[in-house]
Amino acid sequence: MANSSKNSNKVQKVVIGLLAIWSIISIIIIVVWATSPDLKGSAQCRAELRELTEKLEGTKVVFSKDKAALEKQVLEAREKMDRLREDILLLLGRLNATNVTLEECQQKNDVLTENVTALQEDVRLLQQREANLTKQLRQQEEHIEVVQLNLTQAVHQTESCNSLKAASVSQMLAAQSQTKVCESKQKYLEKLLQKCKAAELEAARVNPAGSSASTPFNAATTPLAGIPELTLLICAALHLIT
Repeated sequence: MANSSKNSNKVQKVVIGLLAIWSIISIIIIVVWATSPDLKGSAQCRAELRELTEKLEGTKVVFSKDKAALEKQVLEAREKMDRLREDILLLLGRLNATNVTLEECQQKNDVLTENVTALQEDVRLLQQREANLTKQLRQQEEHIEVVQLNLTQAVHQTESCNSLKAASVSQMLAAQSQTKVCESKQKYLEKLLQKCKAAELEAARVNPAGSSASTPFNAATTPLAGIPELTLLICAALHLIT
């Protein structure tokens, strides 16, 4: 924009200089014609001077118009340059703002890239943790299956123990009933034995005087006297065994 302004000023100065030179040359020609009587007559010189004066006036008018037009163009060019300068400043401001925004976006992009990298690392760790948890879950499921199997076996063993306990209780009750029967039989035999002993004592009191006279007879009958008692004892023992 500064170069175009300088070029416009140079063009304006050149045009003004050319017009000034042309005006000076015209005046010199008019003066030469006016001071040369040998060449032309005074009437012709006056006519030519008038013509040159008219041309000079016309040239001045044209020069004034051209100068005004050039000045107007220069003013318009300056105004245009000012507007362009303002536009350039505005564009530079926008460009700076765009550069700042671009830098901020670049920084945000860098931060987002770091965040994405961190998230990818977190995803990898989570996947690894998921794999570990899946492995642990499978192991726990296998352990649960083993525990369930052991529990089933324990339930079966408990049922078997309960059955054995019930059988043992039944056998204990049977043994207790048999014990009571044996105790009652024992009491019965004790009573029977007491009765036998009482009968022997009674028999000894009834025959005390004839014991010496009948010694051979008692000696012969003593072995046979214990046969009934022995028979009773054997029957009681067999009954207890059965």
